[in-house]
Amino acid sequence: MSTGHVVGVDAGGTSTRAVAADAAGCVLGTGRSGGANPNSHPPEEAAAHIAEAITAALAGLDPARTRACVVGMAGVSKLTDPAIAAVFTRTWERLGIGVRVVSDAEAAFASATSEPDGTVLIAGTGSIAGRIRARKMVSTAGGWGWLLGDEGSAYWIGREAVRSTLEVLARGHRVTGLAAAVLTEALGLSELDATADRLALSRRLITGVNAEPPIRLARFAPLVSAAHDEGELAALEIVARAAELLVANALAAREADERTPVVLVGSVLGAGSPVGVLVRTSLRELEVVTSTDGVLGATWLAAVDAFGEDAPRPVHR
Repeated sequence: MSTGHVVGVDAGGTSTRAVAADAAGCVLGTGRSGGANPNSHPPEEAAAHIAEAITAALAGLDPARTRACVVGMAGVSKLTDPAIAAVFTRTWERLGIGVRVVSDAEAAFASATSEPDGTVLIAGTGSIAGRIRARKMVSTAGGWGWLLGDEGSAYWIGREAVRSTLEVLARGHRVTGLAAAVLTEALGLSELDATADRLALSRRLITGVNAEPPIRLARFAPLVSAAHDEGELAALEIVARAAELLVANALAAREADERTPVVLVGSVLGAGSPVGVLVRTSLRELEVVTSTDGVLGATWLAAVDAFGEDAPRPVHR
């Protein structure tokens, strides 16, 4: 069997992980560093975090024997800017290894299936659906960010929770369940006096939410899941709509008669998430699998680059 090793990297917004593996799929080393999404970190910092994780994964190994390295990067579109791409190119040159950068969606898809074609549906803080062909994302549905889209994401669910709370306050309904939880989270209110000025509360909630980065709305999403489990109508409606939007994007990314797998990625689509349950139910006639670990997907893509299609999947041992 071919000698040498490969490296896979999962470069996310909050952390970066790297894995080195041999031709048999045995993990030889791992590394971790800070976030490396160039949309949320300065490019020099993002590139340095990737380099730090790769260097740690290669500890005790000869970098010159690195046959391939694949980096699955959140925010990969940022590299279409030549100046930003140059920062990362200089980093690869200093490392002394060849690096192929793919989207985190492509790495996630590869982590769950060996099939070359299919659909990846991601719903975490944001959301996107992608059509995968030959293990590359060739088109997308959704994924336009918090201002223009991210339908069904934790951000979207959190925003709907706040909107629902504002409706409760505006219509004079009792503040219980989801609305009470949102006000507690947003304003620190442990209980609401029946004589409280509802207009003033609405203004405080609106002002507080708008004072924070929009993506912070995602913190209200778990409150919707909890209210859903209690059978609260507002939460049931939000969850149902989120699932409907995510399924619509997944299907929009596919051909009408396509039978390839759908890979689910992200906390909103987890097996224990009410949105995830509804999405799986809606897609039950298709093969639906869950992404296991993006870094192992990136490592396997590197193994395929180096050792061919029959390369075994890397596993932690």
